[in-house]
Amino acid sequence: MALTGKLTKKLVENLGPGRHGDGSGLYLVVDPSGARRWIVRVTVKGQKNAKGAPLRTDFGLGGADVVTINQARDRALEYRRMAKQGLNPRFNATRDIPTFEEIAQQVHIDRMPTWKNQKHGQQWINTLRDYAFPKIGRMPIDSIGQPEVLMCLSPIWTDKHETARRLAQRIKTVLDVARSKGFREGENPITAIKDAGVLPKVKAKAKHHKAMRWQDVPEFYAALQGRSAMAAKALKFTCLTGSRTGEVLGMRWEEIDLPARLWTCPAVRMKTGEDHRVPLTDAMMEILEPLMALQSEVVFEGQKRHKSLSNMSMLMLLRRMGVEGVTVHGFRSTFRDWAGEVANVPREVAELSLAHKVGSDVERAYARSDLLDRRRALMDRWSSYVTRQPSDVVRLAGAGGSK
Repeated sequence: MALTGKLTKKLVENLGPGRHGDGSGLYLVVDPSGARRWIVRVTVKGQKNAKGAPLRTDFGLGGADVVTINQARDRALEYRRMAKQGLNPRFNATRDIPTFEEIAQQVHIDRMPTWKNQKHGQQWINTLRDYAFPKIGRMPIDSIGQPEVLMCLSPIWTDKHETARRLAQRIKTVLDVARSKGFREGENPITAIKDAGVLPKVKAKAKHHKAMRWQDVPEFYAALQGRSAMAAKALKFTCLTGSRTGEVLGMRWEEIDLPARLWTCPAVRMKTGEDHRVPLTDAMMEILEPLMALQSEVVFEGQKRHKSLSNMSMLMLLRRMGVEGVTVHGFRSTFRDWAGEVANVPREVAELSLAHKVGSDVERAYARSDLLDRRRALMDRWSSYVTRQPSDVVRLAGAGGSK
């Protein structure tokens, strides 16, 4: 016969934040985030707390998404029986504790809708698969402390520091979720390791994408003009806009306002997580307008109908052209150098053109404008410079800085 109480399945699913009693010391705790977990409050017979009062303690019974109301009542009854016999449930209860890998896989599934794209989501779980699961994946989640975490981090902390740093963040997330579900207690070992300075400090080396000199861009662009492949059109557009590869290749026609000569790249494809407006120049429009005849959903269509070019298409084109030591992303740096050395525009105009965040959070809160008109003037000058005949560049490049 099932135990009964005040709560029902429907209430468990819909009650708001707070502590909701079922009776006999069993509570449903709903966090502000919406996470739901069971706890039971018992008084251990014959045991006293530091003040000499009866030892009354709360014990987690697991998250309400994995522990049903009847299971929670059964476990609460088991804890009360042990406490009545003078046994502390913390050391005597038997519980079904999930492993680290089980919780990690569930976290990955739960967060799938939040990833910017499938690749990012796969990278998240792959890091744990490669460096955490072989060592702690099968361990009960409540038995993982600092020594176990260090087994994962120490071997790669120096040689693969960026990977190790991301691994630490992801382990911390998994352990935090486990605690919210009632499977762990106490401080997160990642936090303790960081606060204690257990791992050595590693000075991160800035990695710069190899870029073409701005002086060489017009000659390179002229060579691109003689190519009709879609990858060449996408690469020309990338050079002119200073946009990231994913932003350009993911372009869809509904993002473009042709009368206003404006492309709005949506937040989902932006590194900043915010919409970014790109003014379209004459040279950019010359690339886009002929592509409308294809009637594709995407601007730069690949081999499959309504599907974009692959991420490697522009880089492979560079290699086929014999352009070595340069990356597609590097054209952003090329544009930035030109903007500072030749156009001599204010820093915020150049940085906003690249969709970089400028200033502190407070400064950005007050600086609401994206300086579109000033950026349009800058992009017009950049397009004019890039599309000039190479023979004219030496004569005209220096003049650009005085305008």
